[in-house]
This record gives sequence, structure tokens and C-alpha cells, in this order.
Amino acid sequence: MNFQTVNESTVLEVLKIVKDPDLNRDIVSLGFIKDLKIGVDGRVAFSIELTTPACPVKDQMRDQAQAAVEQVPGVTAVDITMTASVRSAAGPDAGRMPVDGVKNVIAVGAGKGGVGKTTLAVNLAIALAKSGGKVGLIDGDIYGPNIPLMLGIEGSLTTDGKKILPAEKYGLQVISMAFMTTSDAPVIWRGPMLHGVITQFFREVRWSALDYLIVDLPPGTGDIALSLSQTVQAAGAVVVTTPQTVSLADSRRAIMMYQKLNIPVLGLIENMSHFVCPSCLHESDIFGQGGGEAMSTELGIPFLGSIPIYEPIRVGGDTGVPLTVSEPDSPAGRAFRFAAEAVAAQVSIASYQKTVPLTPSNESKVPPG
Repeated sequence: MNFQTVNESTVLEVLKIVKDPDLNRDIVSLGFIKDLKIGVDGRVAFSIELTTPACPVKDQMRDQAQAAVEQVPGVTAVDITMTASVRSAAGPDAGRMPVDGVKNVIAVGAGKGGVGKTTLAVNLAIALAKSGGKVGLIDGDIYGPNIPLMLGIEGSLTTDGKKILPAEKYGLQVISMAFMTTSDAPVIWRGPMLHGVITQFFREVRWSALDYLIVDLPPGTGDIALSLSQTVQAAGAVVVTTPQTVSLADSRRAIMMYQKLNIPVLGLIENMSHFVCPSCLHESDIFGQGGGEAMSTELGIPFLGSIPIYEPIRVGGDTGVPLTVSEPDSPAGRAFRFAAEAVAAQVSIASYQKTVPLTPSNESKVPPG
């Protein structure tokens, strides 16, 4: 059988119709096409290396690429492998060093307590891990370290003789002050001691090849955020709010604090956005409506999604089985996943802004669900 010759340039040319929706560039110019092989029998094989395993449209991009290449005369079969390679979003910064074994440090903060910041940090981390990312979680709320309880982790930590080995659960590497104190012992420390333990969490823990290191900060605008800004190169911060006016006012101050500390604001997540009655499915806006999205628009920062009030979220935190583990496909579980995808997208955009010109309108774009 005679096969029509297929050449590499033709395949790459047709693949230019496939674009990354967040970077707004075609996958060829972005360098996503890897290991392109063309057999004498017309079989074409290649990999598409995305910027994050949490890309919500990776199947769509694969299907578009396959359909495009199948139209090339002489092509008899197309084999596409989807991979991901997360890049670091933080640029060189004198005085702030990268963390060994970590590509991106992401702070999760809030202007006030009681908005569900820690619950959000835990579920974001698990959602990123379930997407295929390598994820760590620092319980930076030194005064109220609750992450081990929310993950169902007990016991103390060990070392390899040089560094502390993090605990592991649900695909996460975890460190917390709770591993170093008794459960009911209060932590009564001043600023220098807080700075010391945060530095230890970054520098003296054996983090292993992490794409994302989520840091759950204490609420407010205190010493821990300052220590973070002085200690490491952060990819950015995610601010958690509720629709309530009081929460929004405090969130505005938190956003201004990160900007003053030169920590990029990746975006805002609105927690407790609405309540769905389990009996009649009626939606009630208990804390108001749309405040988080409106403030994001006003301040020109990305709106990363909204999370509803859903009782199993609270139950999961109390029992050590977070919702993203117990009910990942529930509406609330999907909301956590969409928010995680939006965070990953903002990190990808920031990483490419260092080297690739991007369309400004995409800087605040949330990936489709």
C-alpha cells in the first residue's frame, strides 16, 4: 500500500488552530507539542504538555488536536498523550528565596475569621492533588492549627536526620504546629517566634517535588503574612470572603496588604455564597448576594469562584474526610474543583507572563467549568 507522505511542518501548522483558553495562544507557539513522531504508514503520535494537570479543557484540546491532524492528507491514525508540567510563577527576588522542592507557594488568607478559609484551603489542596498535581499544605495558622483534625491525621512527625518529614494524607504533604504541641495547649508567641516557625516550615521540611504548596494563613493582616513576604518567593495569594458587607470590607484590607507586601493577588473566592434547602432546593442568600464578584470587578482582580453553604462540608471537616474526598461530584464538590482549576490557571498565566506576551484580558479569566 502506498501512503502519502506526511511532514512535520504540515502537522504543526494545523495544530495552530488549537489554543490554550487561559494563555490565549496556540499550543504550537507555546511549545506544548512534544515528541512528534510520524511513521511511514501515516501514523502520527505526539504529546500535548499543558501548564497544569488541573486544566478543565484538556479533553477538549485533545479532541480539537486529533480532529485537526486527522484532516491532513496521508494521516492514517493519531495518538495523543496529554501531560502537564507546572512552571514556577514567582520571578527572581532579591532577599526572598525559593523553597527547595517547591515550584509555587500559594497563600490562602482572609481579612477576618469565620469565613471558612481553612476549609477552603484544605479542599483546594485536595482538588489540586486529585487533578494530578503534587501538592503540599502548610498550616500557617499557628494559634489555631486545625488542618490535621480536618484531614484526620494524628501523631507526631519524624525526620530523615536532616529535615522534618511531612505527614501525608489524601495525596498531600502536610505540616502543622499541631504536630508539635498537645491538642489543648495554647500557643502564646510573639512575632519573632512566629517568624522562626514559619521559616522552619519552609526551610527545614523535606518537601518533595511539589507543584503547589498551599499555605493556610491566620485571619487578618498580622505577622504571619509579613513573615511569608519576607521569607519566600510566593506565586500569589488567594483571598477568601463571604458576600457579607463586613467580610468584604476586611477582605479589601487583606488584598491591600498583599499588594503592599508585593505578593500577587491571584484572586478572590466567595465562600458561603448561598444556601440550598435540602428539602425544597430553594436557594437563600443568607449573607447577601454577589458581593465577592462585584468587589473583584471593582479592584480588577480575578474572581475564582463561589462555594455554597452545604452541611456535608462542615461534617467533612469535623470527621477528617473533606468534601472533595467524600462527595467530589456534588455541586459543592464541583465548586471546589472549579475554584482549584481557576487558581491553577492564574498560576499558569503568571508563569508565562515572565517569558511570553499574553493578552491582558486573559489575566482575569476564570477557566470554564
